[in-house]
Amino acid sequence: MTTPTATPPEEEKRQLLHLVFGGELKSLETHEFRDPSKIDVVGVFPDYASAERAWRAKAQQTVDSAQTRYFIVHLHRLIEPDLAPPTRIA
Repeated sequence: MTTPTATPPEEEKRQLLHLVFGGELKSLETHEFRDPSKIDVVGVFPDYASAERAWRAKAQQTVDSAQTRYFIVHLHRLIEPDLAPPTRIA
C-alpha cells in the first residue's frame, strides 16, 4: 500500500512577489499617469492569484472612471531577472 504524496507546506512554495497599483492615466493610449503623486499602491502580494484578486477588486471599484487603470507588476522578475521566462519575439 502506498501513501499519497504530501503537498509541500506553504513555507516551501516559492514566493513570487507581485505589486498592484493604479491611478488616472493621461490617455488610454499610454501608461502615463496624470499625477504620479496620486498613484494608488494597493499592495505587494506573495503570488499572482492574490494579486489578481486585489487587482479585480480595485478595477471593479473604479469601473465608472474610464481613465483609471490598475496594473500587476511581477516584482519577482525585477528582483531575479535570470529566473524570468524568456520573452517571445513576434
